[in-house]
Amino acid sequence: MKGSLRTRLFVGALVWMTAVFVAVTALLLKITRNHPEFAMPSVTYHTAMGIFAGAFIVGGLFLVQKALAPFRALRAGLSSVREGRSQRIEGDHPSEVQPLVNDLNALLEDRERAIARALTTAGDLAHGLKTPLAVLAQEAEQAGAAGHHDLATTLGQLVERMQRQVDYHLARARATASARAAPGLRCSVLPSVEGLVRTMRRLHAERELRIDADVSPAHEIRGRREDLDEMLGNLLDNACKWARTRVAISSAIDHAELSISVDDDGPGLDPSMRAQVLHRGVRADQRVRGSGLGLAIVSDLAELYGGSVSLETSPLGGTRARLQLPRALTNETRDSWEI
Repeated sequence: MKGSLRTRLFVGALVWMTAVFVAVTALLLKITRNHPEFAMPSVTYHTAMGIFAGAFIVGGLFLVQKALAPFRALRAGLSSVREGRSQRIEGDHPSEVQPLVNDLNALLEDRERAIARALTTAGDLAHGLKTPLAVLAQEAEQAGAAGHHDLATTLGQLVERMQRQVDYHLARARATASARAAPGLRCSVLPSVEGLVRTMRRLHAERELRIDADVSPAHEIRGRREDLDEMLGNLLDNACKWARTRVAISSAIDHAELSISVDDDGPGLDPSMRAQVLHRGVRADQRVRGSGLGLAIVSDLAELYGGSVSLETSPLGGTRARLQLPRALTNETRDSWEI
């Protein structure tokens, strides 16, 4: 950093006020010397000069504050974009600042177009891979029907593994694009939770799992709903696999982050395994069906958004997965922090 602009303006204003004050003082001295009839008593003269100097100081400080006001407005506009309250920097700005605002808005628009192209490419790739994977899955079913059970089992496992790998890398690519386009993105947590809870209740209806949700409608994160669904879906699916009778999901504000907890009353996870299962391909129990990518996807997506996921002991007796993501701040929250 090359020093404070505010300090430079104050110094410049002080030098300017000093120069003006000296010039006015010299002018008054010359007038009183050439025209003695205008001479003032010493007390009156010093009082007038003190008032004059004070007025110059106050006026200079006021002008400095006014000069800095456009930069404060620019900062507020950038904060609004970053926190998802607007898509671009709005407002009228001085001619010296407006070119910078125009360049920043053009940069935001270019990023949005680049992200849109990246998401379209990812979608096309996913669509292109679904057809051959579906054909392989059908071939596996036909092999099983023809009595080639070993071949069918091997093909089925390979198809499932490829599908999970495709899902993993596409989710990461989409989240990478979304995270880079984070300005202007925000979504509510409750709709995602409600939809996923309904899905999990249907999937595990025969087990009669109790799935409770305690999420505030006001809780929002900075990110895309598709990525939030991916993260919460994997956490809820994992909790339902291990739970005996109950799963609970809740959210709470933690400063600039939103903490989402998914609890189950299952057997729990050994503390030595908690960090390992967040890596790709690692499963807590090889007997449980899966690719070992679910928690890794959550960990990677959370990291791309500047958040994190951790595993703890749940109050229900099993495992708690705590997902922390940057939350979308309101105007009131941001103002209270700045105060």
